[in-house]
Amino acid sequence: MSEPIKIDIWSDIACPWCFIGKRNLEGGIAALGTDGPEVEVEYHSFELSPDTPADFVGSTTEYLSKAKGMPVAQVEAMLEHVTGIAAKAGLDYHFDQVKHTKTLKAHELLHFAKANGKQLELKERLLAAYFEEGGFVNRTDDLVAYATEVGLDADEARSALESGRYAADVQADMDQARAYGINGVPFFVIDGKYGVSGAQPSEVFTQAIQQIAGEREQVGA
Repeated sequence: MSEPIKIDIWSDIACPWCFIGKRNLEGGIAALGTDGPEVEVEYHSFELSPDTPADFVGSTTEYLSKAKGMPVAQVEAMLEHVTGIAAKAGLDYHFDQVKHTKTLKAHELLHFAKANGKQLELKERLLAAYFEEGGFVNRTDDLVAYATEVGLDADEARSALESGRYAADVQADMDQARAYGINGVPFFVIDGKYGVSGAQPSEVFTQAIQQIAGEREQVGA
């Protein structure tokens, strides 16, 4: 094929299913083998809970109980369920350590990383920090540290965050999501025409990519 199969993903840092979906997609691509079609992945910004305070004081259970009006016992059961699914994907969630916060600055940093060829690495780093390490993903100093860990320049990362240089790009991603009718994440747009919603099993992604590759062969792409 002349062009790689593009997968555009709308995703938030503070979304447990987004990390699981990332792993499942990676598994689906890996299952294609070395002779499989070339795939290009790009992440797009989505703020799942715009009303989240910059620094919520309290536990994950308290936050979700208040935000969703759910009994504490129900929230605890839900988090235990998600933690189990994450574990099957090879992820080690610690909801008791999660620092709830707005994620807009993290999304700005992801756009900076994309401009410097490190978006996928930073996306992985931020998700791990949030769900597995109890890290802060809204504070400039912490975000700059994560950026340097994946090979980005600290001064440039700080400048990008403090100037708000990529805020318009974040908003453009969210506007595009609304135009597509996306109201939940993760949401995958494959080859610009097939939508896959949620953290589907790896096989779903493998099959979708294979189907598109077959369609391209038929039309001589």
